[in-house]
Amino acid sequence: MENTIEAIATNNLIFIFAIIATTGIVLGRLSEILKIPDVILYLIAGIIIGPSMLKIISVQAYPIENNLILTFGSAFILYEGGKEINLRVLNKVKISVGMLASIGVVISAFVVGIVSSKIFGLPLMTALLLGSVIASTDPAALIPVFKQVTIKEKIKQTVVSESAFNDAVGAILVSTLLGVISKGEFSTMKSLEELLISTLVGVGSGALIGYVLTVLVSEKRIGIFHSYAPIMSILKVALAYELAILFHGSGYMAVFIAGLISGNKKLFGLWIPEADFNSEHCFSESISSLARMAIFVVLGAQVNLEALSKYWLQSLSIVLVLMFVARPLVVLISTAFDKNAKWTFKEKLFMMWVRETGVIPAALSGIIVSMKLPGYEIISSVVFMTILITLIVQASTTKLVAKKLDVLEEDDIVILKELA
Repeated sequence: MENTIEAIATNNLIFIFAIIATTGIVLGRLSEILKIPDVILYLIAGIIIGPSMLKIISVQAYPIENNLILTFGSAFILYEGGKEINLRVLNKVKISVGMLASIGVVISAFVVGIVSSKIFGLPLMTALLLGSVIASTDPAALIPVFKQVTIKEKIKQTVVSESAFNDAVGAILVSTLLGVISKGEFSTMKSLEELLISTLVGVGSGALIGYVLTVLVSEKRIGIFHSYAPIMSILKVALAYELAILFHGSGYMAVFIAGLISGNKKLFGLWIPEADFNSEHCFSESISSLARMAIFVVLGAQVNLEALSKYWLQSLSIVLVLMFVARPLVVLISTAFDKNAKWTFKEKLFMMWVRETGVIPAALSGIIVSMKLPGYEIISSVVFMTILITLIVQASTTKLVAKKLDVLEEDDIVILKELA
């Protein structure tokens, strides 16, 4: 019985969980002592214990387990990120968020694509595909960092919301270019239609599930499940994601919207009994921490050091272009149209610096690698170089940059002065 394929896969998942949880707890405590973002240590640990070095875990050999960890982990973190968004604040920066999440992705993909075609000598469409894969930012990377660094609400909610909404645009760009490269087909109207359906279905599914399940745990007469509020938080993520996927929408956008509804329940006249609210909060924090550990250890384990060593210099050049050319251009153009937000130059500079890359680009890269498209090794190398550099360099310096640019919340500034 223990030697069946199902039993082996189950045992492997339990083993991966045990390794990730042990590694995560130890490194989480170490990050508190060293005062650096824990996701950086998780990523490095994944590289060390993965196939490239110690070979303790090899999630590539078990794609279902790998996919489960990345998909559910990202979805739950995104749900938690949505809960922290204040709709009143978001309304003030909606133009900036919309521009960053749409036109911003296209600009990043184009700039990186053009440079990649020159540096690697890739065909233009393949180079644009590379640019599209790393064009979207990653909520699973940003939200954990912002939990440790208290940024001004306007900036935090703009960047987190951008990362939630731009995944759909990035994914549509990638699928469109894959169609052009593999089949020679391209349709602007079809791409726009896919984007519209993905967005509307994602938003609709998330709003429906988020509202209905929040009502069921509220103090309303039909709120008969409020004692099950912690379990409902997982159910919101699962149902919102699956409902969106069922109707060809963005699952990640759906869970973000579900979180948005849950976090702004008072605007809808909904309250949860305090005891149940506290139990849900503690439960969600624990699941979120575990998801964060799992995602970044698994991402680290996926890093192909052989491909990186072959193309490391060219890949690093692309990452630098993304960080210091494409991202500043995106922020400047996107915020120029939003007069109501009243962005200061320092706030714009900070948004230029926070554009971590993580789960979604890694997943898209995995699809391209599995298809064995021409240039897939180059794309894989650039993607993981982008993940490594943006997480290790940008995530670790977020608090320092925020302090220098004076975009920390007042309480955080006082604490930093006391520690200095």
